[in-house]
Amino acid sequence: MTDIELAAWSFVVLLGLIFARIPIGLSMAFCGLLGAYFIYGSTLPIFNQLKQVTYSTFSNYNLSIIPLFLLMGQFSALGGLSQALFKCAEGWVGHRRGGVAIAAIGACAGFGAICGSSLATAATMGQVALPELKRAGYSGALSTATLAAGGTLGILIPPSVVLVVYAILAEQNIAKLFLAAFIPGILAAIGYAIVISLYVRFNPGSAGVIKPMPMRDRLMATVNVWPVLLIFLAVVGGIYTGTFTPTEGAAVGAFGTGIAAWWAGGLNLRTLGASIYGTAIATGMIYMIVLGAGLYNSFLALSQFPQELAQSVIEFGMSPWLVLIAILLVYLALGCVMDSLSMILLTIPIFYPIIIGLDFGLTLEETAIWFGILVLIVVEVGLITPPVGMNLFVINNMAKNTPISQTYRAVIPFVVSDLVRTAILVAFPTIILFVLRM
Repeated sequence: MTDIELAAWSFVVLLGLIFARIPIGLSMAFCGLLGAYFIYGSTLPIFNQLKQVTYSTFSNYNLSIIPLFLLMGQFSALGGLSQALFKCAEGWVGHRRGGVAIAAIGACAGFGAICGSSLATAATMGQVALPELKRAGYSGALSTATLAAGGTLGILIPPSVVLVVYAILAEQNIAKLFLAAFIPGILAAIGYAIVISLYVRFNPGSAGVIKPMPMRDRLMATVNVWPVLLIFLAVVGGIYTGTFTPTEGAAVGAFGTGIAAWWAGGLNLRTLGASIYGTAIATGMIYMIVLGAGLYNSFLALSQFPQELAQSVIEFGMSPWLVLIAILLVYLALGCVMDSLSMILLTIPIFYPIIIGLDFGLTLEETAIWFGILVLIVVEVGLITPPVGMNLFVINNMAKNTPISQTYRAVIPFVVSDLVRTAILVAFPTIILFVLRM
């Protein structure tokens, strides 16, 4: 068996381990070390590889952004920022047909701007918005589908943990990737709002109507979200203007959300310890996946599989657009069985050289950023694609009285909205790159 064939079969083994419920990080590490052993034929190089990959992976300064962004999410929940965002959005649009669900989407977008994690956004906003949606007379199906879709805005609207990982793998500027994600993130929120409006029009019984909030209360609710706006401007604005590095920006954001949580009375010694512990658990899980991916990708590089695949695609003469669409379809399929971070870590070392070698009429940097945002969007679709969308299970677990089958049916229009948006961004790369070209 050649090294290329060995690498190809390793994917089959890896998927088998994933279906057997072996943790994805351990599965990739096992396949990577075993594959390297078959190539080297000795255990000594394996131990050297384990040492080198571990050191090179965790000595990357940019990885320190991840726990800081996760800590921001912990502090944001303690500070009541999710409730403030929801009340503000509900005050302005909640009295309209479908308005409370649209308010939940707006609150998810706002919370995603200070969180960076899809599952954290879905879980936090689910606790806040599900009772309000139920009280307003919304069906369980629409409520759970709305919050599952809204949760995906956590990784699309900067700051985003997944974008940070992509930037490290593709060696791209984090600030530029954050900036490029703005317009797609806004389009996603608008698309979800349109879906809700159409859904309640064709299913009038799925949503109730609440009384309009007095203007004075609306203004007060708007004032209460100033910490979110201030933190967002400080983090993203500071990174983009070069005032501080992305890591420093994440530290500023964690400090700012910590102060906001303390001011709101939600942060004390007990909750501080719980927040740090929760951040440590999530960081350890992510870092284990990162290490496993590093070992597996090291084996793939040793086998020359990514380089051979990229060269074969280029020499085959296929249309660059056809290749791109095929890759995005692969991501949609993988989203049914894998989480977003695992997909990025596993596939970018393989697909990125292929995309960079094709001509889309863009510079190399523009191609890398455009592709990164497209991948992020398609990965986000995987989080709400039945039957194994992670966000669907997170939200449905909170709504005990809503069968998962109802959530599946209600989320389909949101998936269609994502696919339409993806098609538009594929056809018109300028939409993503517009801000960078200003």
